Amino acid sequence: MTKDIIKSKKRVLTGVVTSNKMTDTITVKVDRYVKLAKYNKYVTISKKHKAHDAGNTKKIGDKVSIIETAPISKDKHFTLVK
Repeated sequence: MTKDIIKSKKRVLTGVVTSNKMTDTITVKVDRYVKLAKYNKYVTISKKHKAHDAGNTKKIGDKVSIIETAPISKDKHFTLVK
């Protein structure tokens, strides 16, 4: 990672590209491994985020990192880390 990403306080998430059909936008599925206190067991929780990908460079199945940015559109709040 570059120095500016390490110094910034923005969230950096890692996930897998699930869709690239939109123009300059990819959908990234991010998994988290969380312990449920009630049942005392671990589960995987996943969430999909839309991220800005200028030029549609990524394909479905690619592992990518995304970083939080100012809102680009109604749903896009992340951009692809180069």
